Amino acid sequence: MLHRLKADKIFVLVITILCIILYFIPTDFPNQGDDYERSRGKVLAVDNQNVHQRGVVKTGIQSVSLEIMDGVYKGQRVETSNTLLGKLEMDKIFQTGDVALLVFKGNHDKIQEANIIDHYRLDIEGLLFALFALVLFWYARWTGVKALLSFVFTILVLWKVLWPLLLKGWDPIIISQLIVCSIVGCVTFLIAGCNRKGLVAFLGTVSGMIAACLLGIIFGGLLKIHGAVVPFSETLLHVGFSTLDLTKVFLAGIFLASSGAMMDVAMDISVSVAEIVEKKPSISRKEVIASGLTVGRAVVGTMTTTLLLAYSGSFTALMMVFIAQGTSVVNILNLTYIAAEILHTIVGSFGVVLVAPFTALLAGWLLVPQK
Repeated sequence: MLHRLKADKIFVLVITILCIILYFIPTDFPNQGDDYERSRGKVLAVDNQNVHQRGVVKTGIQSVSLEIMDGVYKGQRVETSNTLLGKLEMDKIFQTGDVALLVFKGNHDKIQEANIIDHYRLDIEGLLFALFALVLFWYARWTGVKALLSFVFTILVLWKVLWPLLLKGWDPIIISQLIVCSIVGCVTFLIAGCNRKGLVAFLGTVSGMIAACLLGIIFGGLLKIHGAVVPFSETLLHVGFSTLDLTKVFLAGIFLASSGAMMDVAMDISVSVAEIVEKKPSISRKEVIASGLTVGRAVVGTMTTTLLLAYSGSFTALMMVFIAQGTSVVNILNLTYIAAEILHTIVGSFGVVLVAPFTALLAGWLLVPQK
């Protein structure tokens, strides 16, 4: 028991060190506007004379007067413009008293040019994350600390490793599989511990992920879905990454998005079976597998619907448009972006369903000692 606790603490230390290393690793992609400074700016006044209302959208140019709130230029006043394109999802409207993110270039204590990016949100985002961490620590205690560590590790691996490597032209399917394996390994062994219980959850998740990957490749080709259906993916082709295989990026995103649900199912079964074996050491391997399958059926029954709800939330407005226009269901189901979401949902759910029996079998073989 002491040996397991020591191994768990060492693993936590290793993941913490990896997070620190990942944080300082450069992505090899230079930051845009390195010669510019960034600061908060308080909106002192706005001029909407050149802003035109066209239905529910606004176009034109909003003049904004701001006072810099940070750095050596603190207190200086700057005038800039906010261009409105008539797109609600991209445009931002400022009012007196707002705090905005300002990017500017200065020379000899004088600001030469400035550009207003958007409303400043880092303070609210930081507060939200802090509240999440506090509630997690309060409820889960040491497990909550490990859960937050795995959360941070996942963000850093995606930001510092996966996305830069995809931009560099690495095969999206292979590199995404490896990255997901590293994330799943981190989460399962942190939460379940460096033991057979964690190994069962890890192997069960990986087995379902591989199945989802194969199904995505096969049915993605049959449905003739191009990766350009992913929002902003086509933009990559126009900013210097024309060699990217967007279809592979889309397929990699399928099992990347559903791997969390697969991991949840595998962990539920692994922990449940381990608890059964601990309470009843004399239980047979056959009985353990049957119990694992029973738990898996209950978990899968809700998790498939969970995936459907999670994915459907991203195209709620689109479906409302189709219903409002009276679009035929046959037409809707044959549209590329709808077929892509159907593929995303069903393949992800398929992987979740397959994880359950795989994990139950693995739990029977790895958690029950040989009689």
